[in-house]
Amino acid sequence: KRKKMLLELEELYTIVGRPNVFSYSELRSATENFDSSNLLGAGGYGSVYKGKLSDGRVVAVKQLSESSNQGKVQFATEIETISRVQHRNLVKLYGCCLESKTPLLVYECLENGSLDHALFGMISFKIDYDSAVLKLNFVKIKAPQCLSSGKGGLNLDWPRRFEICLGIARGIAYLHEESSVRIVHRDIKASNVLLDADLNPKISDFGLAKLYDDKKTHVSTKVAGTFGYLAPEYAMRGHMTEKIDVFAFGVVALEIVAGESNHHTTLEEETTYIFEKVWDLYENGNPLDFVDPKLLKFNSEEVLRVIRVALICTQGSPHRRPSMSRVVSMLTGDADMAGEEVIKPSYITEWQVKAG
Repeated sequence: KRKKMLLELEELYTIVGRPNVFSYSELRSATENFDSSNLLGAGGYGSVYKGKLSDGRVVAVKQLSESSNQGKVQFATEIETISRVQHRNLVKLYGCCLESKTPLLVYECLENGSLDHALFGMISFKIDYDSAVLKLNFVKIKAPQCLSSGKGGLNLDWPRRFEICLGIARGIAYLHEESSVRIVHRDIKASNVLLDADLNPKISDFGLAKLYDDKKTHVSTKVAGTFGYLAPEYAMRGHMTEKIDVFAFGVVALEIVAGESNHHTTLEEETTYIFEKVWDLYENGNPLDFVDPKLLKFNSEEVLRVIRVALICTQGSPHRRPSMSRVVSMLTGDADMAGEEVIKPSYITEWQVKAG
């Protein structure tokens, strides 16, 4: 039996390839036996813990939940995928452990925590669902645990917000167009963007990432993601192309400008979504009123550019949304937006999904 297990492990590590392999005892020691005081948060596939390796590196250890449908082969494939994509705006993978009951991934731990914490505070709200079941999952996220100085909340001024927005766009553009494999992240949102010591954004959580063939225009798949960020065609029909990430980026860009989250802990049907707010102001010629009131100074031209790009990204038809490389060019001002028609964004609420 042990020989069979070792052979299976060897096969999995053959799939994995590049990343370093950690022993379970090493990671158990690093996280103080996965102590709750080291819990950074919980996601769709399990929990993430802060750990300190014997060489002094502070890491984030992702523990696959036992109830997850993602088996070890799929997990190994995820590791192999991550190892093939390297970019300054993507979270770095240090390695993995597959010998434990629940496989583990070891990532760099970023000093300033998640973007949603920086913008909105401490509570993250996630809704998971499939075609039959709507499941609510409230996740309390702690203050950033990787901080060495014990600093509190972050004060993100406009120049920082603009650079964060641009960095996220560049990271997604790399996944879609520059990586050796085309990757749709499927769960772009503020809580999946982490900030390093210099407040550079890095996209995390490739647990939902799916590879797809260049020849396919869309892939129908089980929907996975977070309400408030889901493109209509994906939420309702499971149609997945890179344009679902473009849509989600548009939402994150609006959240960065407004300092307000687009998904809510109150499930009231009459909830006003960020799209309604920004469109009313944009249509009435007052888009700058959308800006986070905490921002006392900002570059009006850049703000208007980000709002316009975000509206273009959240168009109802995926064909009307730009590629992420074009989004980067529009944000930097290198691409002319004059010919881009902007109509009211389209979005799906949890109530529409429940109604079918």
